[in-house]
Amino acid sequence: MLSVEHVTKKYGNFTALNDVNLTFTNGVYGLLAPNGAGKTTLMKMLATLLRPTSGTIRWDGEEILAMGEDYRGLLGYLPQEPGYYKNYSPKQFLTYLAALQCIGKKEAEKRIDLLLEEVALSEVKNKKMRGFSGGMLQRVGIAQAMLNDPQLLILDEPTAGLDPKGREQILGMIKAYHRQRRNTILLVSHSMEDIARYANKVLVLNRSGVAMYDDVATVFSRAEEITRIGLSVPQITRIFGRLRAQGFPVSESVYTMDYAKQELLSLLAKGGKTGA
Repeated sequence: MLSVEHVTKKYGNFTALNDVNLTFTNGVYGLLAPNGAGKTTLMKMLATLLRPTSGTIRWDGEEILAMGEDYRGLLGYLPQEPGYYKNYSPKQFLTYLAALQCIGKKEAEKRIDLLLEEVALSEVKNKKMRGFSGGMLQRVGIAQAMLNDPQLLILDEPTAGLDPKGREQILGMIKAYHRQRRNTILLVSHSMEDIARYANKVLVLNRSGVAMYDDVATVFSRAEEITRIGLSVPQITRIFGRLRAQGFPVSESVYTMDYAKQELLSLLAKGGKTGA
């Protein structure tokens, strides 16, 4: 369990986060926030790249800064702008990182080949990365974050630069990885649709604090509040909001196409009658 206890982070006179309290257990957590709300600061503190001005972050009751390498050994982190050794191939790059993490040679080779296959880079695993597109580099970054089989995986915009097919493939892989590993995944994304489909719980930050923290259905049922914060809800949620405004008795928390299909079939079975 990861717990954030009364955490505040200040940069001079600017408060990026103010007295934040959160608990993350096993699950996939979606993180949404407008620019300047503190999401990158929070991710960097969870990855021990920044220290809180006050407050404590603990893993299973132990302060993460005191854990040192023990904590970093269970952490996988993909920052918003990861760095790469572009004169290396993906396999060379990951092999180098595996050595730094003291992963045995045979285990590292097996793990790297499997990861590169899962992120659809097997065919280019021995090619230099200097000719890679942004989306291909993002896939390398995801493989890098998952290299040590982390118990806590933090992914800051993991689908940036990917086309819809690539985005679905990567997010599906992340979800499958969670099902196998039963670990904790924090997923930062600007795509409401991605969060709606793949997260179990959603955290919304605003004005340096927690605005919402609940299951997906409950958060997206507060569509008007989310919009006021400066975020947008999934398109299907907006459509069903308009249907409710016109008197149709549909749920206020429709956030995926499958859910929408169920609601429409239910409405048709009732004769499509409005609540009027």
